[in-house]
Amino acid sequence: MSLPLLPGYSFNKNLGKERFHKSQHWGFCNSIPMLVNEDKPGIGGEPLLGHCSKPKFSVYPRGLGSDAPSWVAFDKQVLAFNAYFEDEVPDKNQELYRIRHCRIYFYLEDDTIQVLEPQLKNSGMPQGIFIRRHRIPLPFPNDDQFYTIHHFNVNTEVVFYSRVFKIYDCDQFTKNFLRKLGIPLNSPGTCPPDPYMKERKMNLDRMNPLRPYERFDTLRQFLEHDGHVLRFYCLWDDTESMFGDPRELVLHYFLSDDTIEVKEVIPANSGRDAIPLFLNRRKLPKCAPTGLYHPGQITDRTILNVFGGLVGNRGRYLLDNCKTGALNQEFYKDSDLKIGNTINIWGRKVLLCDCDEFTKAYYRTKYGLVDFTPIPYKNPPPPTVEKTFPPYHGYGSEEDSLCSCLGLMPKPPQKDFKKFMEKDSYGLVSHVLRFLAKLDSDDCIDKDRRFIISYYLCDDTIAVFELQMRNTGVIGGKFLERGRIKKPGQKVFKSEPSVYFTAQDLFVGAHVSFNGYNLILLNGDEYSLSYMEQHPDEFPMGNIELILRKLKDFGGSNAREIKMIFAAGDPKHTKILDYEAFRAVMLNITNKKFTEHEIMTIGRFYSVREDSDSEFTFFLSLAQDHLKKNAFEIFDKMIAMCIYKDQAKTGLLPSSAIRTLCKSFRMPVADDLLRALLSKFEDSQEQINYKKFFDSINWRVNAAPPFQTLMTSDTDDVWDYVPPPLPVKCVRYVPLLEDLFGPEEQS
Repeated sequence: MSLPLLPGYSFNKNLGKERFHKSQHWGFCNSIPMLVNEDKPGIGGEPLLGHCSKPKFSVYPRGLGSDAPSWVAFDKQVLAFNAYFEDEVPDKNQELYRIRHCRIYFYLEDDTIQVLEPQLKNSGMPQGIFIRRHRIPLPFPNDDQFYTIHHFNVNTEVVFYSRVFKIYDCDQFTKNFLRKLGIPLNSPGTCPPDPYMKERKMNLDRMNPLRPYERFDTLRQFLEHDGHVLRFYCLWDDTESMFGDPRELVLHYFLSDDTIEVKEVIPANSGRDAIPLFLNRRKLPKCAPTGLYHPGQITDRTILNVFGGLVGNRGRYLLDNCKTGALNQEFYKDSDLKIGNTINIWGRKVLLCDCDEFTKAYYRTKYGLVDFTPIPYKNPPPPTVEKTFPPYHGYGSEEDSLCSCLGLMPKPPQKDFKKFMEKDSYGLVSHVLRFLAKLDSDDCIDKDRRFIISYYLCDDTIAVFELQMRNTGVIGGKFLERGRIKKPGQKVFKSEPSVYFTAQDLFVGAHVSFNGYNLILLNGDEYSLSYMEQHPDEFPMGNIELILRKLKDFGGSNAREIKMIFAAGDPKHTKILDYEAFRAVMLNITNKKFTEHEIMTIGRFYSVREDSDSEFTFFLSLAQDHLKKNAFEIFDKMIAMCIYKDQAKTGLLPSSAIRTLCKSFRMPVADDLLRALLSKFEDSQEQINYKKFFDSINWRVNAAPPFQTLMTSDTDDVWDYVPPPLPVKCVRYVPLLEDLFGPEEQS
């Protein structure tokens, strides 16, 4: 009995209470913040009437299992149970209930349940998903709770929305999972038979015909062999007829429907019309040609009698299963086709001579055939007539004149466009080989003349430019127009195409004859020498491996003498020789059989390269010359912009950022020159000290030597027009001897 709500008779429940917060919807589950929608306490965390608080700890000790949430630990893990339920049939006297099989899936990630009923043919009921996937509550009076894994076991019953499901078995994964949870498994049960399905099966068995029923099922053959075609190469010998000749045929056998198609191979200039097919696709009878058949004589089935009007308005008919009086036609099958067999194609005897690889594999797999020796059926090819061309008549180029002999419609000669695009100049890459040359003459005037030979790799053309010399009376300039140059000793009017000079014919020390002028190549520029060394397969004079192998053949048995010759040229034992001494030693060893280019390649490979700032000074002087001509002086603004972009205040920026900045300020420097100049300031991480870079190119503060001064030489009066043979002066001969004859201790 409660006290009346009068002053002095009621107790204050809030006395001594400090927490009056409203329970929130959020909480933590397995250390994961998530939305909690059940078992929420009241004000201040006090449990409500009938509230059952969850335990703070699980029944398993800490450390067992994973701390991951359930949707991660049990992702894609499902327990499957086999069950059935009884469905009452109150409207039929033949059956009182039906047994309906189903499959119960329990999803471990969120405790949801799904029930599926397998579909039966002609069941008359909508089957499939019986209960969609969701959390199913327990039956009354515990309908405020949901089914968990502990409610499932074998040989138990579960109630889903007032329908009782009997679980009689489960799969192996479910058994192992329940055993690991410590749930004792009951022994599996059996599912009782469905009386309706039993009765239906008996009726279906009675409906089977007692006599054989012929069926024409071609769907399976079509599905298995659709697109599979056997190909045979055949010969039809028609030489006995008037104006007849052997004719080549190709027979196609379609495995999908046992039909045959024949095509004729019509040779060129045979005088025959190009027909699409020799035989249309159809079944080929073995005994052909045959007479005409009456309508209805060739049918799949024979009808004995027809009855009409006995059962409603529908008629009936009787079939002759014995096929009395039916015509038996034999058609060619795949078993009848074999290399060497002769088949009848509507009166024409055709010999099977060969087949393709798919046909061989098919007969090898199905019939076990291994002998596929082809029968020669083709006539030997006629002897090829050598095509001769008339000699060159002197009008136009040789290629253009030759194109007029290759066809009735003359076409212009095709150039190697791919080679032109690959070897065309772009940026700092010129793809032009330049050599310094002189005339091979004893004339006092001609022997001092110097020429620059430029070989263009994009189209194999050569241009010659003569250097202007003082007080010689010879006008310098263009000496030979750019074009291809023929090698000497060839006839002018001939049928064969002329042989032209190629890049492999030009090397240091080579003697060439350009239109009657004999030239000696004295040297090449740095790009030419580097290009030939980078492409050793194309240029044997720049192939260091080939040259070393050749040098080893010269001094294979004289290793000791060669080492003594090198040691004699180095009296101070510095293990280094200058180039002139090294060249003299190499000529002595090889008896002057090595070219200058080969000696130069060895010297460049084993050279002592000195650190020089000439290239950097050249780039810097060229850049300042462009900036000075355009009066470009806003270097302070550019440094300020770099400081603004340098948020870490390291004083460094990427090379690409500085290049973009120079483009934005429209610095009048070519992109190739700017890239080359930036590469000189880059560190190992492609970072540049921007203040140092802009101070260096500031022509007002740090002026570099004039560009024209760098282009000229101080010894112009005594220059003999022969540049130094190497960009370095000294050669290391000890590594050369080790590569030739092995280390010193092995010799």
